[in-house]
Amino acid sequence: MYLFIAVAFVLAVAANAQAQLVEKTALTLEGAKKIAAVAEARAKAEGARVVIAVVDEGGVLLLLERLDDTQVASVNVGIDKARTAAIYRRPSKVFEDQVKNGRVSALALHGAVALQGGVPIIVNEKVIGGIGVSGETPGQDEDIAIAGAAVAASFAKP
Repeated sequence: MYLFIAVAFVLAVAANAQAQLVEKTALTLEGAKKIAAVAEARAKAEGARVVIAVVDEGGVLLLLERLDDTQVASVNVGIDKARTAAIYRRPSKVFEDQVKNGRVSALALHGAVALQGGVPIIVNEKVIGGIGVSGETPGQDEDIAIAGAAVAASFAKP
């Protein structure tokens, strides 16, 4: 009898534990490479000297590329732009626009950088990471990041 109760309890706890888990789509290194390759091709086509950073949904760096002759200072800026886009689930330009419009308190947001060029990577309407590009004009950085992030749509499952 005690064994039956113990087994029933274990099964009930296990079923409850499964109900507390969620399945997520995660960005893999292979996916990050595909995203970066598209961004790199776009940058090279434009003669842009940039850093391309790809992070997972928590803002952790998966891949970093610094194209030839790109300023070293762009490395951390690119990572910060990607991290901002991933953890806040919106383009980093949103924060730049807020500051431009007088909301300087946006500069105090932990982990946010108010610089255009970071874009969330979205699959099945969920943010799975971010891409940040730094080294050229803000608009050009963002355009290159958008090109890279766009390939993530091909990762979607039907």
